[in-house]
Amino acid sequence: MKQFSLKSFLVAILLIFVAQGCKISYSFTGASISPDVQSFSVYSFPNRARLVNPTLSDYLAEQMRDKFTRQTSLDYMPDGGDLEFEGSITGYDVQPMSVRSDDQAAQNRLTVRVNVIFTNNNNHEQDFETEFSAYADFSSEFILSDVEDTLIEDIVEQIVEDVFNKSVANW
Repeated sequence: MKQFSLKSFLVAILLIFVAQGCKISYSFTGASISPDVQSFSVYSFPNRARLVNPTLSDYLAEQMRDKFTRQTSLDYMPDGGDLEFEGSITGYDVQPMSVRSDDQAAQNRLTVRVNVIFTNNNNHEQDFETEFSAYADFSSEFILSDVEDTLIEDIVEQIVEDVFNKSVANW
């Protein structure tokens, strides 16, 4: 059995102190959040799109709260968090993507666009306003209402992941 020398012990203690003195905390989720940041708030995302899915606004806000609660140590606050997310749904569109020989759509695409305003109340240099979008394709054999819930889950998951990465993963 090897014994540690006094020199190895002192190096280990020094590394512990250096690591604790860092200004950025890291997590296994890829988030790098300043220790000064303790909370976040997600406000509603009013639906300003031409086509409106009545549940999309609430679902988007709920998924954002869930993502930040699960993958960070931040506390959720209904109002006035250190990190604040707000914005609006700016697009909800269905477009044909490919056409069959009989001039009928073979594949359709649902695209959702969300304008997100991110405010870091501890470091306003990180603030941004960005439009995020994601889409999902579906067969024209289905009408939108038959597949809409599944498509929305996939699209919102991608948008929330993109917002998370831009705001706290510093990608």
